[in-house]
Amino acid sequence: MSRVKLVWFVPEEALDATREAVFDAGGGRIGEYQRCSWYAAGTGTFLGGEGTSPALGESGRDERVAELRVETVVPEGRIRDAIVALRLAHPYEEPAYDVYPLLDQ
Repeated sequence: MSRVKLVWFVPEEALDATREAVFDAGGGRIGEYQRCSWYAAGTGTFLGGEGTSPALGESGRDERVAELRVETVVPEGRIRDAIVALRLAHPYEEPAYDVYPLLDQ
């Protein structure tokens, strides 16, 4: 089965909700293990333009917020479902996420 890595950035208080959503959509399985993920703390930056309504900070101001970088694997055929689930569970208007192809060896 071909898998991809899904990475997203989230405030700590939304970690469990976003992980749960991605796991329910089929992510986080490695062999006989389930709910597998990795996360680490960092700082996210943004400047919201006119008409934005940031979950943290203010629009029109250069912001720095504490976030977690979360990583998990998702079957390639389930990545769209996982992204939809992530976006619905995420508190940000525009959640930042990346999808990376993985080489199965």
